[in-house]
Amino acid sequence: MEENVAIIGSGPAGLTAAIYAARANLKPVLVEGMQPGGQLMITTDVENYPGFPEGILGPEVMDLFRKQAERFGTRFVWGEVTKVDLSGSPFTLYTEDEEIRSRTLIIATGASAKWLGVKGESLWPEGLGGRGVSACATCDGFFFKDQDVMVVGGGDTAMEEANYLTRMCRSVAVVHRREAFRASRIMLDRARSNPKIRFILNAALDEILGIETGKVTAVRLRSTVDDRVWEERTDGVFVAIGHKPNSDLFKGILDMDEQGYLVVKPGTTCTNVEGVFAAGDIADKTYRQAVTAAGLGCMAALEAERWLEAQGSH
Repeated sequence: MEENVAIIGSGPAGLTAAIYAARANLKPVLVEGMQPGGQLMITTDVENYPGFPEGILGPEVMDLFRKQAERFGTRFVWGEVTKVDLSGSPFTLYTEDEEIRSRTLIIATGASAKWLGVKGESLWPEGLGGRGVSACATCDGFFFKDQDVMVVGGGDTAMEEANYLTRMCRSVAVVHRREAFRASRIMLDRARSNPKIRFILNAALDEILGIETGKVTAVRLRSTVDDRVWEERTDGVFVAIGHKPNSDLFKGILDMDEQGYLVVKPGTTCTNVEGVFAAGDIADKTYRQAVTAAGLGCMAALEAERWLEAQGSH
């Protein structure tokens, strides 16, 4: 059986694409992946998604997205796509249990935050993820109003996060392993001239402390130049060492930039393969917000519908 629209990924981009495609009576099939719901499933409070004035838990909002897509007739396939054939429409997706052939494909596989792999970083209750440890200042900075926080990293992302956090936090400490930075001169100068930011250099984060209290209380740092180990008090830790787009499946098939983000034609979600669209964090390294991912998912579904019409297959 040939599907009209296949979607890979079940975060805000994939589920919004499913809602729009299903309402257009295209009967989409969505492969959920191994982490259904995407990055919002590891986000506790979502306070910046429009329509929820009291805020909502990340898993709750994704459950609502899913129910809406289901209500309009989306077929969900659990599991992961292990291989794709995009040599021509219909495209073929291979999962462990199923072979899906579809006239169009929407890729919404997202990007994953890179983590340090230290004790105390994992999700609560094993660690303090969602209890003071975050990888997104624009998502979680608000919860640290008038508190002292720490940003780990030395690139543009770390400088942007640090500058952003000074708007609501009392102080921001930037922890970096070296004295030299990967960050661009303009971003570094901006951070250095901000009176609320201080730098802790030649230091690696060894452990995040406070699990017994249910919130971050301090971190254990280790010098990268000698054997010194010490603790620094903090109310929150923002890991800003970059994101990795989940695009390995499409290497050598679709155009991507040097970091692995899928390249789309400006102002669209169209990839270099006709009938294949990319939406959400897999193609967006700038904003990476649930609301922008949802918007791109909507665009992808509308573009898939128009493409099918142009082919005379809808």
